[in-house]
Amino acid sequence: MQHDELIGKVQDRAHLPSRGDAERVTRSVLETLGERIPEQTAEHLASQLPLEIAEHLRRTITMGGAGTGERFGLNEFAGRVAYRGRMTEPDAVYGSRAVLEVVGEATHGTLDKVRDTLPGELRDLIDAGSSGPLH
Repeated sequence: MQHDELIGKVQDRAHLPSRGDAERVTRSVLETLGERIPEQTAEHLASQLPLEIAEHLRRTITMGGAGTGERFGLNEFAGRVAYRGRMTEPDAVYGSRAVLEVVGEATHGTLDKVRDTLPGELRDLIDAGSSGPLH
């Protein structure tokens, strides 16, 4: 999937008014995901994405010297996405669901491997997609 197609799908599924909004939520979600998952997992996922989008995962690999694989749950994930994207936490959760759904389609199963590294409440974020219930 090419950059423009991926961003267009995020915009459509997240019901965002502009491509800029879709770019911002995609960046926010992937930077936060890059902090949460191990570096090698982030790199593997990034290798399946268009370069401009993949860089969001790679950007956090050594941010602040903390590395990756931080342990945090849904509330912290949503808070970080909301802060980065300048949006409310409910919008961050819904935007995350849409971004992760599209990334899952673009990476042909690689996101399933990422899913397996996450705690249950973050797995639910991936499983719900843009239209399913979030448990």
